[in-house]
Amino acid sequence: MKTLTAKEVEVLVKEGKAADIIDVRETDEVAEGKIPGAVNIPLGLVEFRMHELDKSKEYIMVCRSGGRSGRASKLLESQGFNVINMEGGMLSWEGKVE
Repeated sequence: MKTLTAKEVEVLVKEGKAADIIDVRETDEVAEGKIPGAVNIPLGLVEFRMHELDKSKEYIMVCRSGGRSGRASKLLESQGFNVINMEGGMLSWEGKVE
């Protein structure tokens, strides 16, 4: 599984290169703040909503600490998606939130 640190993702966001971020936290967690432009698909729904994703794109998976996004990354990888897990999750994120 490919990984990036929160700082590396923050640089990509600032450069406009991290357009496809999926936040797998629950809706109430996301309401407290998410990476600008991130799409919320709670972990329990990833399997049922993967048809909404494009296998030609690369997705950065995010959660609170990196565990749930790691599970989502493994699931999506097993289905042929190109994904990167953000290590440390939102606990490590120092960039802007919306």
